[in-house]
Amino acid sequence: MRSALALVLVLAACGGGGTTPPGGDDVQPPGDGSDVPPGNGFTITSIDVAIAPGQEITRCFFFRTPNTEMLAIKRWSSEMTPGSHHMIMFLTGNTDVGTPGTVSDNDCGGTFAGSSAPVWTYAAQTPTADMLLPTDDGAGKPLAQEIPPNTAGYFQMHYLNATDATIMAHVKLTAEAHEPGTSYTQTAAYVTFNGQISIAPGAIGDVETMTCNTPANTKFWLMSTHAHKQAVHTEVRDGANVVFQSDDWEHPGAAEFTSPTFYTFASGKLTYSCTYDNTGDNKTRTVTTGNSAATDEMCMASGYYFPSNTPKFCFNNIVF
Repeated sequence: MRSALALVLVLAACGGGGTTPPGGDDVQPPGDGSDVPPGNGFTITSIDVAIAPGQEITRCFFFRTPNTEMLAIKRWSSEMTPGSHHMIMFLTGNTDVGTPGTVSDNDCGGTFAGSSAPVWTYAAQTPTADMLLPTDDGAGKPLAQEIPPNTAGYFQMHYLNATDATIMAHVKLTAEAHEPGTSYTQTAAYVTFNGQISIAPGAIGDVETMTCNTPANTKFWLMSTHAHKQAVHTEVRDGANVVFQSDDWEHPGAAEFTSPTFYTFASGKLTYSCTYDNTGDNKTRTVTTGNSAATDEMCMASGYYFPSNTPKFCFNNIVF
């Protein structure tokens, strides 16, 4: 199970090859939270990474959260400079997998030697994103994600520079918490990954599908998908019922479910599928699961469910 989790998170990097500029004066500490809205919270800003024309890379920025008390996060908002394809925030508890305030000098995935499984906490696929957790779980309590004080973690940042000039890229993430003493229900991520994609040269309408069990007695409040440029359609189904679908691989959007019903998978299973046309740059070769947005493919479903403080990952059709 542990090796499967590692593969899911490494491939979710969507990275390629490249180099990182040296540290020195370019290395800045994480944000100090000075621009957080009134109330509890913090801001973390990664250091700039130079990306050459046409370069595709994945880097990890390591940090410790600046909060000194337990925070129950009710809202995440992020900003990515031009050239950013996506970011994922992973938390690693009390374990630093890199020096806080620095960026990895190689492509990075979701796991590091000697570390326990990281916790997928927040992700964004657009230059600006805002995720407000539901304010009512159906019984009057808001939802929240707990962030203990001084928590170790990192941003996994995927960059693709499609311009003719070197760009400097970074990610900024702001967390806003409930007031101390607020009673809340915990929520966690649910993420799937298809590791067996194989799209023949010139294929049209190739459908890659997997099915995963969903946690019993839980509800979902958000669902989306992730794929690469060969994808012409993505969807998540509950039996015959379509829970979410999109025809935009780059910015798929998301389905949000509200109180009091939210969404419960009546079948107890989540089926995620992606439809591909291999008629573009890669049409002369078989496209398989891989970490490059330019040459490989992915098919993922991702969302949040409750009540739970434990994220779930489903590799192909195995949940752990």
